[in-house]
Amino acid sequence: MSAEQHQHCITFDNVKEAADRVTGIVNRTPLLKAPPALMSMMVVGTDTDECNTKMLYFKCEAMQRTGSFKFRGALNAVQHELETHTGPLAVVTHSSGNHAQALALAAQEACTEERPVVATIVMPKGAPVIKKEATLSYGAEVILVENTNEAREEEADRIVAERGAVFIHPSENAFVIAGQGTASLELVEQLKEQFGVAQPDAVIIPVGGGGLASGNAVALRGLFGDKVKIILAEPQVMDDAKRSFDAGERLQHAPDNPLNSVADGLKTTLGVNTWPIVRDLVDDIFTVSEEEILRWTKKTWEQLKVCIEPSAGVGVAVAMSEGFNAKYSAESGIHNIVVILCGGNVDILKTTRKMEELGL
Repeated sequence: MSAEQHQHCITFDNVKEAADRVTGIVNRTPLLKAPPALMSMMVVGTDTDECNTKMLYFKCEAMQRTGSFKFRGALNAVQHELETHTGPLAVVTHSSGNHAQALALAAQEACTEERPVVATIVMPKGAPVIKKEATLSYGAEVILVENTNEAREEEADRIVAERGAVFIHPSENAFVIAGQGTASLELVEQLKEQFGVAQPDAVIIPVGGGGLASGNAVALRGLFGDKVKIILAEPQVMDDAKRSFDAGERLQHAPDNPLNSVADGLKTTLGVNTWPIVRDLVDDIFTVSEEEILRWTKKTWEQLKVCIEPSAGVGVAVAMSEGFNAKYSAESGIHNIVVILCGGNVDILKTTRKMEELGL
C-alpha cells in the first residue's frame, strides 16, 4: 500500500520537505530500547518465548521542545507561511493544549527583525494556568474566551479577519500533518544507526485528531510500502477512530460521551484531512482501558525513566497487550516494534492520584 496511490492532503515528498525545514530546530528526540524488565511484562499468551524474539523501541517525543511532537508540525507550518508570504506574519489557533505552546514557540523561533512573526492563541477561560503561562512564556498573545467550541472558533475567525492572520489548525493543516511525519524519518535512521535494525516491523501511534498518525503513516508507507504495520492506539472511552475504521466512514463521539479519559490529549476526533489517510494507510486500531493506560504510563516512568503523559501511555498499553501480541506475533514476522511516545506534558500529582485510586 503506497502513500502515493491515494488522493491525500500530503505526499511523502511533503514530509521530506518538512524535514528540510525543521531539522536543526526541532530536537532529534531519543530512540530508546526497552529494558529487559519491561519486555518481561509483555502479555504474550502461552508462548513464553515470544517476548524473547520481540523488541520494543520508544521514540521519545516527550523530550521534544515544548514537551510534545506538536512542535514539528507547528514549525513546518509557520516556515511554509514565511516562504509563501512577504512582510510580517501573524498566525492564530485555538488550543488549550500542546499545540498552543508549539505554535507559540514556532513563531518565536521563526521571528526576525526583518520578518516579524506573532502568534495569538485563543484559549478557554478554564484552561490550566500552567498551560497559559507556558504559552505566554514563548511570546504569544493569549486571548481567553468561554469554554465552548463556538466561542473559540468565532474569536479565531475575528483575528483572521481583522489582523490578516493565518489560522493554523492543530491536526487538519496539511503542513502540520507533514511536519509530524518527520518523527518517523528520524526513528528509522536511529534504528539503523543505534541498533543495526533495517526497518521497524510495526509502529504504534496514539491517535486523537490524527495529525501525528496520518503524517507518520504517509512517511512510513513512503519508506516501506506494505512492509511495515501501522497500528493506532486509542482510549476505549474515546474510540471514534476505531469505530470509524471498522465502519469505513468518519464518525464522531456520541453526543452523551463525557470524554472522561486520563489521555486528554486524544479527545479530538479525526478530521476531513486526517481520516482518509487513516482509512487508507493504517493496518489496525486497538483501544485500551483507563486502568491499562495508567498502569503502562506508570511502568514507563519506572522502567524507561521518561516522564510521559497518559496520551503516550496509550501506545505503550497497546504494545504490551495480549490483543496486539496475539495478532501481531513474532511468528508472523513482527519482531521490532516502535512506539511513538507523543508527549510528556503531564499533571503528575493529578495523574498519580488516579493511579493510587486504582491501586497501581
